[in-house]
Amino acid sequence: MIGKTQEVELLKIKGRLPAPKGVALAIMEICRRDDATIAEIAKVIQSDNALSARLIRLANSGANTGRPVNNIPDAIMRLGLSAVRLLALGFSLVDQYSSGPCQAFDYTRFWSHSLLMAVACQQLGGYIKGGSPDELFACGLLARIGCLALATVYPAEYAELLTQQDGNTDADPTLLELERESLHVDHNELTATILASCNIPASLVEPVCYHEAPDASGFAEGSRPYQLTHLFDHAKQLADLGLAPETERYSKTSELMLLGSKIGLDDEKMGAEVDRIFLQWHTWGELLKVRTSTTPAFSRMAATPSHQPREERVPNQLRVILVDDDASNRLVMEGILGRILGRAIHSAGNGEEALAKARDLMPQIVVTNRLMPVMNGIEFCRSLRAAEWGQFMYVIMLADGELEDEMVEAFEAGVNDYITKPVNIPALSARIRAALHYVKLLAAWERDRAQLKRFAAELASSNSRLEKIELTDLLTGLPNLRAGMNALSKALLNAHRSSESLSVIMIDIDHFKSINERYGHALGDVVLKEVAMALQAKVRGNDVVCRMGGEKFFVICHNADPPSAFHAAERLHATLRSLNIEIETVAIQITASIGVASREPQMLNRDAMLEAADKAMQAAKNSGRDRIAVISQDRIHHPASGLQPEFHFAGNAV
Repeated sequence: MIGKTQEVELLKIKGRLPAPKGVALAIMEICRRDDATIAEIAKVIQSDNALSARLIRLANSGANTGRPVNNIPDAIMRLGLSAVRLLALGFSLVDQYSSGPCQAFDYTRFWSHSLLMAVACQQLGGYIKGGSPDELFACGLLARIGCLALATVYPAEYAELLTQQDGNTDADPTLLELERESLHVDHNELTATILASCNIPASLVEPVCYHEAPDASGFAEGSRPYQLTHLFDHAKQLADLGLAPETERYSKTSELMLLGSKIGLDDEKMGAEVDRIFLQWHTWGELLKVRTSTTPAFSRMAATPSHQPREERVPNQLRVILVDDDASNRLVMEGILGRILGRAIHSAGNGEEALAKARDLMPQIVVTNRLMPVMNGIEFCRSLRAAEWGQFMYVIMLADGELEDEMVEAFEAGVNDYITKPVNIPALSARIRAALHYVKLLAAWERDRAQLKRFAAELASSNSRLEKIELTDLLTGLPNLRAGMNALSKALLNAHRSSESLSVIMIDIDHFKSINERYGHALGDVVLKEVAMALQAKVRGNDVVCRMGGEKFFVICHNADPPSAFHAAERLHATLRSLNIEIETVAIQITASIGVASREPQMLNRDAMLEAADKAMQAAKNSGRDRIAVISQDRIHHPASGLQPEFHFAGNAV
């Protein structure tokens, strides 16, 4: 991604790049050590009241569930050390670089845009399951830190480049080319350098640095890097929308709705999500002292601009305004246009009057003279195009000559066609036919866009249903094996990050085959449903019950050490033994063989943990069924009921 020239330049400026200071720097230094502890990091964080408040706020945000936290150690446990390190870095840079030496660089807008990207990444990340919401928040906040770096290291040179771009610091291929040509390095390369120097994994750095051109990343479609790259792109476009002028908002909503459909959000859900993101943005802006802008509801921004007055919605009704200061000329032109179009023509004596009429009437076609008092044709056209409602009108300008400079000025002002006086009637008729063709195409485009919105909504709904079907066991309604494996992977990652306990309980219904053979598969299905409901009713609220297939189930027990997991298994074992399933004249009682495994250092992945629980369950079956077996250090135990907290195993090891 970085060439030799850029590499040399990076080495030259590395010591001058934006870097954390104070508490944030201390946190990053501690996190580099293998023996870093939560208590040590919490002590450092607690010395900074602002950072403490921000981390507790994030730990209690909508992306994090569970009981509210009110202290730093709990906040660190919930967020994870990696996210805390990234967030400390981001918050430190926000505080340090609220202003700077680069006069053309809008520091306020930069952090406002970055903060909106951060919130969008955090909220939308849950739909793709691409990473920790808090890490995604930090990555969104720092995704464009290379722009700040260039403004810091090369203030005068970068100001000149930004001036050429009209001060626009948003991602722009031309700006990237100018950066490489003038500074021998671009902002994406500096972003990668800064993130890598802070020990952010390449699995996050690369998607961040490709988010401005996701199709150029080369990532395999559907892969985690591919999903993250498009997530950051989605968040960037949403941030662009939040800071866009009112006249540009509508044009940015269509792409967001299409992107939303790809992650299962129809227009209504996408709108609700965007509104929540904007609300969180304002809240975070107050906390970080970053300015945010007022935005209307997404549904209002996404509404198709009306090209017809509210009282007239018939598509084939055509409205035309003629603008001319000469009353006699205006009367003649009204007659000519009326005969060509077969309808009455509205008129105005100057651009100012025409602007007011156009706002009320919403004409599809405007024919205007160039030279007029009060507001001439050029000024009128510019004012029309500056308003969102005036961008789609077809404007024909009448002028006294064909001077090239005047024609260029007219087209740059937004004129669609140009006719010289005296007006040639056949030529005017041809121009009007072209205008009518444009009006018909515009109407067809609006119909197509409405159909596209409906299609996007149907696609989003279908995607949501398909995803639910793919992750749900259709018989019992429980998460299926695929969903359970995903949940176990996430639980293992969180347990490793927070050093919490994690256990798995494997359950096999004893002699289930004989139930199917004796009573039939339909009744066997009823038994499985009853078992699923019983298990679901007896586990803790944050534990996950999954159907593995056949008569096998497993339970993921969060924050459960071996004694807790064993007692949970006892509770489930007793529940299934007491279950009395009555179907018409048939009464069935069941038992289960249960295996329990808790996370140990040698269990490196979900497969190892499930294999251990399955091994314990098989041992329970081989020992006579209707019992519980526990595996510890690869040894099977059959503990007695009423174990002490230290979890001394009773019975013989197998």
